[in-house]
Amino acid sequence: MDQLLQACHSQTLNLFVESYLKMVQKLLESVDPNLQILATQSFVKFSNIEEDTPSYHRRYDFLVSKFASMAHSNTTDDELRNAIRASGVSGLKSVVRKTVSDDLVENIWDPNHMEKIIPSLLFNMEQGRQSLLVRDENDAVAGNQEEEVVDAPRIAETCLRDLVNKATFGHVRSFVRPVLNHFDVFDLWVPNDFAVHTFRVIMFSIQTQYSYAVIETLMNHLDVHNTKSNAKIRASMADVLAKIIDIAAGESVGPSVLEIVNSIVQHIQVSTRQEGADGDEKAYRETLILALGEYVTHLPDYQKIEIMKFIMQKVPAGNDNTPSHRLLQNMLLKSLLMVGSKYRTTYLSTTFPMSFLQPLLTLCQDDDPELRLIVQNILHTLIDRHQNRERLTSPTLKLDGMVREPCTRTDILFSKKNGGEIFSNLFGSLEKKNNGISHMNAIYTTLALFCVELFCEETLFDFIRLAMSFQELALTSSLLTPAQKIHLHIIALSLLALIAHFLPVLKDYTGPFTS
Repeated sequence: MDQLLQACHSQTLNLFVESYLKMVQKLLESVDPNLQILATQSFVKFSNIEEDTPSYHRRYDFLVSKFASMAHSNTTDDELRNAIRASGVSGLKSVVRKTVSDDLVENIWDPNHMEKIIPSLLFNMEQGRQSLLVRDENDAVAGNQEEEVVDAPRIAETCLRDLVNKATFGHVRSFVRPVLNHFDVFDLWVPNDFAVHTFRVIMFSIQTQYSYAVIETLMNHLDVHNTKSNAKIRASMADVLAKIIDIAAGESVGPSVLEIVNSIVQHIQVSTRQEGADGDEKAYRETLILALGEYVTHLPDYQKIEIMKFIMQKVPAGNDNTPSHRLLQNMLLKSLLMVGSKYRTTYLSTTFPMSFLQPLLTLCQDDDPELRLIVQNILHTLIDRHQNRERLTSPTLKLDGMVREPCTRTDILFSKKNGGEIFSNLFGSLEKKNNGISHMNAIYTTLALFCVELFCEETLFDFIRLAMSFQELALTSSLLTPAQKIHLHIIALSLLALIAHFLPVLKDYTGPFTS
């Protein structure tokens, strides 16, 4: 058969192929596994032959089914089982090679074919990982035997890479859905090592412009699990998402960016409404936030600003003290903080459009102390353009090593336009009864960072008035405790020392106090 195949010229190959494939089918139907292996090897050689014209009526249904069956062989003889599985996977790889590049021949992307090919490849890939673990534990297999055992898994992974690489946009869901179904049926989400490996293979093999479609399909599948699966499975799925989502970020443009962000936010919203949430549910939410951070890391800054504005719009307003409302506010602000930590501020006016700044400042006076602290952390992250935050985490007189640049005209205009609103909201949050020292320190850090970034002669009086108003509040407030009043005096003194650090003429005045 092989010699006849090689002797055929390309013009006459079609006349011989039908008879050849019938003979291959007869051999594959044999109960003798050696004949099945030989038939597969012959078909592999046939698949490597380039044909001049496609054969429209040729079908590979039987071959796909038979090769898939061989790939799942459970013969008791280890050596024979591995050989049959390797032949089955090689056969599938050959069918894919013969059909995937030509739209005129049989459609290999048909669900009937994909539901046989993909599980066969994944089964062998997973079996290979398990056998590697066993060998690592036992440490008792020779090198040449190892090559033989991992043969089928390696061919399976190569086949999966080739298949995914040839997929167009319309084919993405055709191969991703069988992957997801395989993990569901065989409970392969927990632990998720194999799932992460598989999806990384897919993401690095697929054409880059289609990679975000894999993410969307995975997130749609996570939607299905929101109602029927426990938090541990969903957390593992979210972890897979977090470990591959950055690969797709570089190719996401326009609406697809906000679609993915919106989907993550919706999953967080659904999770916060779960009754009796346990540690796994909390881990699920934290993993989703991590996935969001991984995704935005590789996006341009202008898209990060749009994402922050989008999340801010989703944060529910009002002082509703129900646990689900508070939890949703908390999680969405943590998501906002995650995005902010990946953003690099250039102009404060660009970073803080009023549609974003106003609701953020309103939350500075919320009744929830934890929420107020997250808001202050968001402000710290976005204001600090020169990495001075670590030096200003609490009131201090040690100001050496502060990094800053001269205030630009754009910054001055931002301060004149929004400074009063910012300072009044921060000032209002100081009189909250449930403020701890950490809250007061956070407000000091926000104001100190504003001072570092915006201080100049034109903003000098604004910052001095602010420091004096803190001192006056400490003297006149009937709501503050003695400890809070003392801390407020310390903040006022530290702010005045910071101003004097940038304006040496004031050092003669502040010197006696700071010493």
